[in-house]
Amino acid sequence: MSLAHPLLTGCGVAHGFGLRGDPGPVGVVRPRQVHGVTIARASANAAPGDADAIVSDLPGVPVAVVTADCVPILVASEDGRAVAAVHAGWRGLAAGVVPRAIDALRKRLPAHAPLRAAVGPCIGACCYEIDRPVIDAMTRRFPDEAAAALTPVRAEHARLDLAMLVRVDLARAGLAREAVGGFEAACTFCDRERFYSYRRDGAGAGRLLHWIAAGGREA
Repeated sequence: MSLAHPLLTGCGVAHGFGLRGDPGPVGVVRPRQVHGVTIARASANAAPGDADAIVSDLPGVPVAVVTADCVPILVASEDGRAVAAVHAGWRGLAAGVVPRAIDALRKRLPAHAPLRAAVGPCIGACCYEIDRPVIDAMTRRFPDEAAAALTPVRAEHARLDLAMLVRVDLARAGLAREAVGGFEAACTFCDRERFYSYRRDGAGAGRLLHWIAAGGREA
């Protein structure tokens, strides 16, 4: 079982944000994630390699990323003909993985084709405490928006709203506010019943698989 978002359903694409124990669809294609900014392209002939996002215009082929607190983003063109799955932890977010993924997706589409995105369940600002190096990285990347996403909790530490800054990056990349949805009440750390969490469970935590498949053409 997985979570669907109506914005993506409206694009006519099969997709799901994974829950605990959900194996995902058969034949899923996903990169080896390294908390970087490399964007892979799905291919019928080769594995995607090391990357933290994958774009696809192969009809019916599910592409995916996995998370255990980081932010998953699923993106589709409004006609469903091209899609992307993106993994954004703080390192990838600070380095620009989100706009790079949107740019790679747009290269598979006609100019000015509208996009829709859903920001999946991740660790919430209620639970994600970070230290000074991460605060500084977010402030450099988002000089005008970081303050709203940071809540000081003790010396040199704050709680961070990762999903808020992902939405900032999507807006910077040209997605309209109404074209971006999410699951604001879903915190992977808080909700043990539905989600795995690295922060809560440690190195033995499972991984949630988030996938999307392009449509719009005959296979």
